[in-house]
Amino acid sequence: MQRQGRERLAVMGLTAPAYLWLTLTIFLPLSAMLYFSFLTVAPFGGRQAEFTLANYLAFFQKEVYRANALRSLILGFYVTLGCLVVGYPAALILAKRIRGRWREAIFLLIVLPFWSNALVRTFSWTMVLRGNGAIDWLVHLVAPDAPAFGLLFTYPAIVIGLVHAYVPYMILTCYVSLQAIDDSLIEAARSLGAASPTIFRRILLPLSLPGVFVGTILIFVPAIGSFMEPRILGGPNAIMLGTIIEDQFTAIFNWPLGAALSFILLAIVLLILAAAYPFLRPHLQGT
Repeated sequence: MQRQGRERLAVMGLTAPAYLWLTLTIFLPLSAMLYFSFLTVAPFGGRQAEFTLANYLAFFQKEVYRANALRSLILGFYVTLGCLVVGYPAALILAKRIRGRWREAIFLLIVLPFWSNALVRTFSWTMVLRGNGAIDWLVHLVAPDAPAFGLLFTYPAIVIGLVHAYVPYMILTCYVSLQAIDDSLIEAARSLGAASPTIFRRILLPLSLPGVFVGTILIFVPAIGSFMEPRILGGPNAIMLGTIIEDQFTAIFNWPLGAALSFILLAIVLLILAAAYPFLRPHLQGT
């Protein structure tokens, strides 16, 4: 009993700094924003604030907030789908086809975007997607008589920029799940005459679903609240709930409304995850 008590105290001593750090960096700011969301004005500069529910009611009373919340959810779906289409095959090839130093080199290329500033990465896409940019040059190299081709300030440009920003999450989470699959299972299936599509459908895909689900959550949640990429790459098509929330904090200085919209977006995400959990639970329990 005394030994168990000492082990418990040792575990608490080791984990206490992490929990304290999480409390200071996550829960305290969230608590402050939750408090602001119920105020009439931001309590700065001697202004008198009163408690109100008007900031939350505004979301249901004004169509612009609901419409852009839906636009943000649709954007998150397209970005997550794009990351899955690009990231899962890349993770499968890395886990089951490439070995040695080539794998290390490719991993370096995958994580390389994380080492650069997100603002620089986003602005670099403006050089690629604009008219007379890199894509336009490639199109005219193949078809010289083709009309000008520019994606900048369009909805697809936003999706491309966000997929580029978040696809490493999908590659890494899927790779971990695929790498954990014992190769002997694949060899046994082949020895029994299973074709590659059957092996993928019956072995690889089911066993790698936990990585797919984790990657989906890691991408969908920040994608629906993104504001920098839509602002730079989307132009007139950039109005999302994330950009509206940013405007409330930086331009209009209506912190209470921005905080309320942020928590409403958080509530929508939690509701989606709660609705999906019964379907995800059997797969996640297998991890």
